[in-house]
Amino acid sequence: MSQDKKVSRLFGTDGIRGSANQGPMTPQMVAKIGQAIGYVLQNSKHSGVSPIRKVVIGKDTRLSGYMIEQALASGLNSMGVYVQLLGPMPTPGIGYLVRTMRASAGIVISASHNAYQDNGIKIFGADGFKLSDEMEREIERLVATQDLEKVLPPSKDIGRTKRIEDAQGRYIVFVKNTFPLEFTLDGLRIVLDTANGAAYKVAPAIFEELGAEVIHLGDAPNGTNINDKVGALYPAKLAEAVREYRADVGISLDGDADRVIMVDENGEIMNGDHILGVCALFLKRKNMLKNDTLVVTQMSNFGLEKKMNEHGIKVIKTGVGDKYVVEEMRKGGYNLGGEQSGHIIFLDHSTTGDGCIAALSVLAVMKETGKTMSQLNDLIEDVPQVLINCRVKNRKELSDIKGYAELIKDIEKELKGTGRVFVRFSGTEPLIRILVEGPDKREITTHAEKIAQFLERELS
Repeated sequence: MSQDKKVSRLFGTDGIRGSANQGPMTPQMVAKIGQAIGYVLQNSKHSGVSPIRKVVIGKDTRLSGYMIEQALASGLNSMGVYVQLLGPMPTPGIGYLVRTMRASAGIVISASHNAYQDNGIKIFGADGFKLSDEMEREIERLVATQDLEKVLPPSKDIGRTKRIEDAQGRYIVFVKNTFPLEFTLDGLRIVLDTANGAAYKVAPAIFEELGAEVIHLGDAPNGTNINDKVGALYPAKLAEAVREYRADVGISLDGDADRVIMVDENGEIMNGDHILGVCALFLKRKNMLKNDTLVVTQMSNFGLEKKMNEHGIKVIKTGVGDKYVVEEMRKGGYNLGGEQSGHIIFLDHSTTGDGCIAALSVLAVMKETGKTMSQLNDLIEDVPQVLINCRVKNRKELSDIKGYAELIKDIEKELKGTGRVFVRFSGTEPLIRILVEGPDKREITTHAEKIAQFLERELS
C-alpha cells in the first residue's frame, strides 16, 4: 500500500469515524490527531484578537466520549492550544459556539446515527463550517508521516483545559431566537425523541420554553443506548406515540441532533424531502428563498423536484452528503438545502444541519398558515421509488462498461420524463446502489432489476 493511499484513509465523508478502542479511535491515535490539529492551528493565519489558539469540544452521550475527549484535549494542550469542554452538545451547537466564543476551531466527538460502539471526530473551522478537504488532507499527512513530538512547544507554553458550564443554555437561546417572536408553541402537544443522544437536555428545553407540552422519548442516555431503536432512524416508534397521545406533531432527532424526521398528527412520517418542500414553498411565498433555489442530493425524491418546479423553484442536486450540499449553497448564495435523511440546512441561521431549527421552521409554517401538520405533509407527493443494493467485486467507471450507457438511455426513454435513474457505488461497502423512480411501481421495479442483473454480471 502506498503512503498516499494510507494517508487518505483517516477522514471519511463526515469526519473521522471508527469503533472505540480500535484504530483510529484509540487514545494514542486520538491524542496524535489532537496534536496534528493543534500544529495546523498554530501554523495558520489567525484573525482573532487573542494570539492564543482556542478549541471548543462537544460530544454526544457515548461511553467512549470521556476517553476520546481527554485524549483530544491532551494532544491539543501539548501543542499549546487552550481547550474548552462543553459537554453533551448537538453538532450544530458547536458550529454556532465556535464562532460566538471566538475559537480557532470546534470539535464534535460523535458517530452521529451509529451505534454506541462507534465514535468519531468532526472538526469545524473558526467560521463554523466543516473543514475543507485540503485541511483534512494536511491533518492526515501530519498524523501519518510526521513525528509531532519533535515540534512540541516548551513546557511554559503548554495549553490548559477548562469546562464551560453554561454552553447548553447559550445554544438553547440561539435556537429559540430562530422562531418568530410573534408566535409561541402554546397549545401544541409534541412527542420528542432525542435518541438518548446529544440533545437529550437542550431539545426538550427549547420546545417547552416556547410553550409546547412535550412528551419525552429517548431522553435517558446511559452511555450505551444512543440510537438504540430510538431517534431519526426509527420513526415508527415516534409515530405510534403520536397516535397514542393524540399529539399534534412528532419530532425525532439522531444521536448528534444534526438531522430530524417528523411525524404528522395521523402518525404519517415526514422525511427530509417533505420538510424541505414545506419550508421552500413558504420561503418562496414570502420572497425569502434566495435565488428561488433549493439544494438537495441525488437521493431526493422526484416528487419534490416536480413540486418545486411547479412553483418556480429551481432544484440543484449534489453528491450524497450534507457537506456537499453546504458547499453548493455557499458557492451559489442559497439559503435552504438538505437531504432526504433529515439533514436540513438553513444558512441564514446555521452552518450545518440542525434538527431543532428545522423542526421549529416547520412549526412556524404551521403557526403562520394555520394548517395542520398532515396538510403540510401532503404538499409533497412522493413518486414511487425502488432501491436495490447489489454486492459487487470490482469497481470501475460505469461509463466504461460496454452497453451500460445504452441501457440507462433506453430506460429513461421509457420513463418519458416522469421519473429518473440514479446509480452509484457505496462509499463504505462493496455495493452498488440502484435507484429508479417513476409513476408505476411495477414498471420501475422491472427497470431496477434489469440494471442490477446487468451490473452484477459485469462487475462480478
